[in-house]
Amino acid sequence: MSDFSILAISGSLRDASFNTALIRAAQRVAPESLTIEQYDNLGAIPAFNQDIEAEPPAPVVDLREKIAAADALLIATPEYNYGVPGVLKNALDWASRPTFPVTSWVSPLAHKPVAIMGAAPTGMGTVRAQLQLRQLFLWTDSAVLSKPEVIVTNAHEKLTIDGEIKDETTEALLRGLLDALANRIRIAQLAAAA
Repeated sequence: MSDFSILAISGSLRDASFNTALIRAAQRVAPESLTIEQYDNLGAIPAFNQDIEAEPPAPVVDLREKIAAADALLIATPEYNYGVPGVLKNALDWASRPTFPVTSWVSPLAHKPVAIMGAAPTGMGTVRAQLQLRQLFLWTDSAVLSKPEVIVTNAHEKLTIDGEIKDETTEALLRGLLDALANRIRIAQLAAAA
């Protein structure tokens, strides 16, 4: 039985996504202390609309509940036009709202341990998208890991769609990220208990 539950979100809706494959790879190499559940309803989340924020649609409620129930988040992001995909940013906007104390509701992202990774078919990878996510999670007061950075370039050479890893360096980085995430969860739980 695992100690910690991780909610993994791929920022791509594509069936043959390298980032979804990276989540599958994480599931394969995760230490026994982690259970990684892949969130698969990103495409159902409507565009953020403050007019319906007080009574959010069911897919938004589901996302918030899954984030709140998880001990940590694992985000795998592609990079589109030097940035985070709109569907991923939109989901995180919904999860983070409201951003000021207008109600007693608190964002499930607050103080949540978060690990970020990304895979791309090119040599630049997802560096800029990951940086944007780090900036976003500063605002939500999330506990984002800074190291190790997992930027899988030329992903088609290093991963299969089923999540098999064909590259030792990629596997080592992914294992390191998951170990660091488990440690961050332990620290967060100790701090909450103190």
